[in-house]
Amino acid sequence: MVNYQQQPALDRTFAALADPTRRALLARLDAEESLSVSDLARPFPVSLPAIMKHLDVLSDAGLIVRKKTGRTVACQLTPAPMEQAMNWLARYERYWTDQLDRLADFLEKDPWQPSPASPSSAASKRRPPKSTKPGRSQKK
Repeated sequence: MVNYQQQPALDRTFAALADPTRRALLARLDAEESLSVSDLARPFPVSLPAIMKHLDVLSDAGLIVRKKTGRTVACQLTPAPMEQAMNWLARYERYWTDQLDRLADFLEKDPWQPSPASPSSAASKRRPPKSTKPGRSQKK
């Protein structure tokens, strides 16, 4: 059996970022330094309890912190877990960059050049018009 290295924090980060509503919540928090839960939930077409569940997931992943002042709960973005995710993804970015560079080198060295007019387009001819217009039949 293969033994994979356990990274529960990274797993929680990617699980939290997998949902488009949670990504939109993070984008709002990125645009504003701090927002109350009700202000954060206002533009979304889901209930406040649903937003609270999304905020729980983001909080468990360490992507946001919530601070309560009186009856108001404010949320703030904490980007450190996203930095860890970006570092993990950077390893694979290098792989794909190398692969795309090799593809570009191959395409630049390939002597094949497409001709201006391909033989298939020259062989194609325009069809003659049909004798009747499409639509309902005129027969009664």
